Amino acid sequence: MEHLNKQLEEGFLLHNHNHHHEPSLLSHRELSSTADDDDKQFESSPCYQEKTDDEKPYSKIKLMNKIYYMNMIKAEKMKSAVVSKLRIAMFKNLATRLTGAFLALCILFQLRALAGRGGPGGADVDADFYKSLPPERIYESNGYLMISSNGGLNQMRSGICDMVAIARFLNVTLIVPELDNTSFWNDQRYVRTLMHFLFCSQFANIFNVDYFIASLRDEVKILKLLPEDPKQKIIDTGSLYSMAPVSWSNMSYYYNKILPKIKSFEVLQLTKSDARLANNGIPEEVQKLRCRVNYQALRFAPPIEKLAKKIVRILKQNGQFLVLHLRYEMDMLAFSGCNEGCSAQEIQELTAMRYAYPWWKVKEIDSDKVRQEGLCPLTPEETTLALQALDIDPKIQIYIAAGDIYGGERRLASMRKAFPRLVKKETLLRESDLAPFMNHSNQMAALDYHVAVEADIFAPTYGGNMAKVVEGHRRFLGHRKTILLDRKAIVGLVDRYKNGGLSWEEFSTAVKEAHSDKMGQPTRRLEIPGKPKDEDYFYTNPQECLPQLED
Repeated sequence: MEHLNKQLEEGFLLHNHNHHHEPSLLSHRELSSTADDDDKQFESSPCYQEKTDDEKPYSKIKLMNKIYYMNMIKAEKMKSAVVSKLRIAMFKNLATRLTGAFLALCILFQLRALAGRGGPGGADVDADFYKSLPPERIYESNGYLMISSNGGLNQMRSGICDMVAIARFLNVTLIVPELDNTSFWNDQRYVRTLMHFLFCSQFANIFNVDYFIASLRDEVKILKLLPEDPKQKIIDTGSLYSMAPVSWSNMSYYYNKILPKIKSFEVLQLTKSDARLANNGIPEEVQKLRCRVNYQALRFAPPIEKLAKKIVRILKQNGQFLVLHLRYEMDMLAFSGCNEGCSAQEIQELTAMRYAYPWWKVKEIDSDKVRQEGLCPLTPEETTLALQALDIDPKIQIYIAAGDIYGGERRLASMRKAFPRLVKKETLLRESDLAPFMNHSNQMAALDYHVAVEADIFAPTYGGNMAKVVEGHRRFLGHRKTILLDRKAIVGLVDRYKNGGLSWEEFSTAVKEAHSDKMGQPTRRLEIPGKPKDEDYFYTNPQECLPQLED
């Protein structure tokens, strides 16, 4: 694959705002014109000087030399043109061979992704849906919009919703977005993006692509791949107009800045999709379409949906369950600089990891300070005390939706003691059930997302993208109980309790008071004009799509 990527980098250069064309074979007239130019250059060079009368016997030699040199120059020009022609032929031959191999791989991936359609949540549900498809919206398309979704699963999910809404109101044709499944909190897919867009997308590995396209046919035209004519144009030129839209933009930005570029270039690629549409100040019909995409059109691929429903079924057979999004993985701690409860060796390991990634800009972090400010994910021990203080039934099942907890069972010991029915997907399922999804982090995250939405209680320990998007999804489904743990309040209270400043009764009462309005009940989205990062995220509380609150 590295060899393939190297060849692609040499053959398909993706340029931002520039267009480069293949060299073409020079015509006879172009060759003659070039030779005439060289004549003038030759005559003006120090190597050529007009002879005096005394040197006239040598005029024939001079003329022969001149003809000789001119013939050499013309020969070189002809040689360059032929070499250029050969290089183009070789390039096209290589591109054709690579395209064939790449297409074969894509077909294999698509077949794998579509496997299992006959299972629960697959063909039976889809068959009923396709019988009552909404009428297709007919409109004159202004061009094609291609999307590189960046970030983790939920960051990509919300970005896709935004881009569908944008495509709809710009009257363009949307190409099924490309998903980011290779970066580690960083987007470095320069050449790979072009090839994936032209020949395949990994969208179907996560989402039900046919359902996605069909369910939105009354709003916007969506194609799995770019049509042949514009695709061939990109292959021939080796260029694609691409740009990253401005974050938190309103619709006027897309009408005034993006739409003219689509009309001009026919195909436009947006290289970022996260947080590119504002939370507020957006027309209500756009907001409602964002909700429709998120809560109705974006269904997980049948194999994921089938296994996720199996997990939920197993949990419900054993009573109520709480999904705990315990963000205590190594990468999260290294990035945030949080090391509460870690050993000296673990702190050193986390620091080394933070310095190993150049795109993590902040290297020196005061762990105690950021913890007191509520910027750290809660530790398993802090989370346990908070859940106990909130009177969570010790017999309830707690499903941990997370990757590997840093410190392993040592850090989970107090939680397991307080809540013995601690489970995760790896303990509920057979190894063979999870085998197809192992080493595919987005697919594993999709399983957890579905379970979190269906839980009796959802409690995130950090305000990341999954916590935000799941919270909003649960609001849409009837404001299901979601405990929004106040990290700053909990850290302060835990420290006072551990230091003997609070009794258990005082601690429990204080925790309950701090969370009286943080249980997922209806509320208005916080708006802070000019500070979109600090206000409530649209997908956390999509109030335009919920029953209206009384003033």
